[in-house]
Amino acid sequence: MLENSGQAVQCLKRVLHNVERVIVGKRHAIELVLITLACRGHALIEDVPGVGKTSMVSALAKSVDGSFKRIQFTPDIMPSDITGFSTFNPKTGDFEYRAGAVMSQFILADEINRTSPKTQSSLLEVMEENQVTVDGQSYPVPEPFIVLATQNPVEYLGTYPLPEAQLDRFFMKISLGYPTAAEESRMLERFREGDPMLTLTPTAIGDDIMFIQGLVEKVFVSVDINNFIVALTRHTREHSDVVLGASPRASLCLFKAAQAWALYNERDFVAPDDVIAMAPHVLEHRIILKQEAKLQKRSALTVVEDALQTVRPAL
Repeated sequence: MLENSGQAVQCLKRVLHNVERVIVGKRHAIELVLITLACRGHALIEDVPGVGKTSMVSALAKSVDGSFKRIQFTPDIMPSDITGFSTFNPKTGDFEYRAGAVMSQFILADEINRTSPKTQSSLLEVMEENQVTVDGQSYPVPEPFIVLATQNPVEYLGTYPLPEAQLDRFFMKISLGYPTAAEESRMLERFREGDPMLTLTPTAIGDDIMFIQGLVEKVFVSVDINNFIVALTRHTREHSDVVLGASPRASLCLFKAAQAWALYNERDFVAPDDVIAMAPHVLEHRIILKQEAKLQKRSALTVVEDALQTVRPAL
C-alpha cells in the first residue's frame, strides 16, 4: 500500500514503464492516460488503425491488477449489453440484475463510433456518476473505474459521430500518431520472439490508484491559476472561429489535469506550465468550429494555441 506522494509517483512510473514494454515511443500518450486515470476521468483515443490504441489500453489494464472488459462496438450492440438488464427468476419470484460489460474497473470501448447513438448514450450516466440505473435501481461500478474509448478518424462509412454531449464527458482526447523509423524498428525487434503483452504482470493494484486519486485532489492551486484556467476556457468561447467553446466542465477538467501533472512531476502545487501542458488535450475535443473556419483549414487545436498565446498567467 502506498504511503506518500513519492511512492505514488514511483507507482505511476512503474505502470508507465510496464506499458512501454508493449508500446514503443509513445511515452507522453501513456502519461496522458495515467493522468486521466489519476483524475477519475475517461479518455478518447483517436487515431488511424494499427498504431497501438487497443494494445495500449490492454497493457494498462494488465499493469494494474484490476478487472478488465473489452467491448467491441458494432451496430447491433444494445444498451442492455453495456449496462446490464433485469431478468425474472421463477424460483424466487423476483427480478434479478444481470451485470453488463460496464461492470468492470477498466473498460475498453473499442471503435465506439461504430455503434448507434442510443447505445453510445448508455455510457453517459456511468461515465459521469460511476453507476448504472436499470429499472429504477442504481448499481455502482467497481473503483477505480475508467472508460478508454477508441475511434478511427479517417473512416466514416457505417459510423455514428459522437455527439457533443458525450465528447464533453471525455476528460481528454489522445492521439498516438505513427512511430519514427527507429521506434518502428525497435518495435519489430521487441516482438521478434513473441508478444510481450503475454508476459506482462501487474505493477500496481486498485488501492494504489485510489490513493493517487486522493493525493491529486490535495495539490494546491492558487487563485491566480484558477483565474488563468477560467480565462483560457472563456477565450475559446469568444473566439471568432468558434460555434461552441469549452464548457465549464472543461475548466474543471483542466483544473484537475493540472493538479495531476504537478503531482506526476513531484510538486505539491500547480504552476502555469502545468495548465499550459494539459490545455490542448483537455480543451481541443470540446471546441466546435464554424464551417468557414474549417474551409480555411483551421482547427480546434489552433483555437487552443491562440488562447495560450493570448491569455497570460499572473506572475
